[in-house]
Amino acid sequence: MEPARPARGHRAVPHTADVRIEAWAPRREECVAEAVTALVETFADTSGAAPGAETGFTVPAAADPDLLVGVLDEVIFRLETEGTLPLEVRVTAAPDGGLRVRWRGTDTDAVEPVGAVPKAVSLHELRFGPDRGGWSCALTLDV
Repeated sequence: MEPARPARGHRAVPHTADVRIEAWAPRREECVAEAVTALVETFADTSGAAPGAETGFTVPAAADPDLLVGVLDEVIFRLETEGTLPLEVRVTAAPDGGLRVRWRGTDTDAVEPVGAVPKAVSLHELRFGPDRGGWSCALTLDV
């Protein structure tokens, strides 16, 4: 028998060439935040990093899978262009149906690399929506 999963969490799962992550939480926004944390953990050990100033962005209203991809694409974009990554993530619903993302982050040189840096979110086999007792997602990161 498989042990019960916690109410909120994430994990990397085996995949042939790229990186596949799963995340789950009671609410849609919490699930997105877990997916962001899972993305970061695929390539960086953040345990020794201290969170800096808060920053944020908004993803406009769209279908739920598109919202998830929009958030993760922004994380990857900021990683590539600013050399920053999130440590503490908070996602809330925006009035227009989109998502507001706030995070306290750090520079990439403050973390220990542990894997290949993601280049994009694959739309192939992307899943995000309600499930038993909450929300879950599964997606592949191109590295």
